[in-house]
Amino acid sequence: MKIPGKIKSIASALKERKQVRKALRGPADLYYAIADAVEMLDQDAWQALTAPSGFFMSAAYLKALEKVLPLNLSPRYALVFSGVGEERRPLAAIYMQMADVSLAQLRPEKDRGAKLDELAKSTTQRILTCGNLLTYGQHGIALAPDADPKLAWHGVAEVLYRIRQSEKLEGKTHFIMIKDLHSHHREQAAHLEHLSYRYVETEPNMVLTLNPAWKNYDDYLASLASKYRTNVRNAVFKKMDDGACSIEQLADLAGARDQLHALYKAVQSNAGVRMFELVPDYFAALQAAAGERFRCSVIKRDGALLGFLISVADGDTAVAYHIGFDRAAAEDLPIYLRLLHAGIADAISMGCKEISYGRTALEPKAALGAKPQPFGILVRHRQPVLNKMMKRVLLGIEHEEAPERNPFKKEKAAA
Repeated sequence: MKIPGKIKSIASALKERKQVRKALRGPADLYYAIADAVEMLDQDAWQALTAPSGFFMSAAYLKALEKVLPLNLSPRYALVFSGVGEERRPLAAIYMQMADVSLAQLRPEKDRGAKLDELAKSTTQRILTCGNLLTYGQHGIALAPDADPKLAWHGVAEVLYRIRQSEKLEGKTHFIMIKDLHSHHREQAAHLEHLSYRYVETEPNMVLTLNPAWKNYDDYLASLASKYRTNVRNAVFKKMDDGACSIEQLADLAGARDQLHALYKAVQSNAGVRMFELVPDYFAALQAAAGERFRCSVIKRDGALLGFLISVADGDTAVAYHIGFDRAAAEDLPIYLRLLHAGIADAISMGCKEISYGRTALEPKAALGAKPQPFGILVRHRQPVLNKMMKRVLLGIEHEEAPERNPFKKEKAAA
């Protein structure tokens, strides 16, 4: 009896899948150094691997971050090598964070009753994140340029497994998450789905590409189509002027520590998912670590701070990712929109080629000219049957699509 070709093909695919899964579940032919502090690792190897990955994987930044991490986060680091002795070659650098997150941090207060609130605060999950929960982007894995992606990602998976096993001394690790994978990262890591990792698409990262001809913010404003430019002037700038508000650069973040933290908390407390809370000393520490890469635009009225936006230049990208503002004042003033525009001026002043505005508030960012960059995460629960629930548990909100907007003059669009 002949077996139809289609059945043979299915059987062959299942056999190959089983072989791949078996190989991934076994140890890779690699060597590992795992540590709780970045300075405990080979600094030359870390520098060689992470230099192309930019500021957020630099040892200087990570060392500074260790001192001001949110109280429920703790760092983990790993170096992956192929070979030993004279044959030893750095293959991958990995930055991770262990987070203890209560159910209350995954739902807004307005959506919880008194009984549910009490239960939510007492129910905690441990999440091992490959990446940095404080930033947007893939800031957790740096591979050697000539690394075999499949072998290197096998090493990443083994590092996460080893850490999860060692963490049993502190308690069970419920989730593993590899965050903010761009398209090519997703392709490289796709075979981890054989280890029960599930890919979940999140809201996109909104990225504004800066025209090299823009030498200052006025050049950007002049590039807008008339209706958008008029709207910015009347609905944003004029209202802020009428409200006696000014915008300036804040140089001394340590001196404004408590004000900045209060403004940050005013926004953070309203978020649907709050996996951590920054400590008051964090912003000044970030400024010290970033140096000339750092900008903090603030809105003032009568000497009081009403809002701030922090941007950090990571290579050619300005990451505009920490924001805070007075919610009561924002009911009458377009503080948030004014800060988004301040981010453009800051990025141009740092010589960047694009701005990463992160997720959420997709409409106002699209109106600036920002376009969506697809983002996603790989997640794995210690109980495989729960993997299908990861989207609701980890994200807490439904994924939204970015609107299509083109605020620029037609000649720019055509170009």
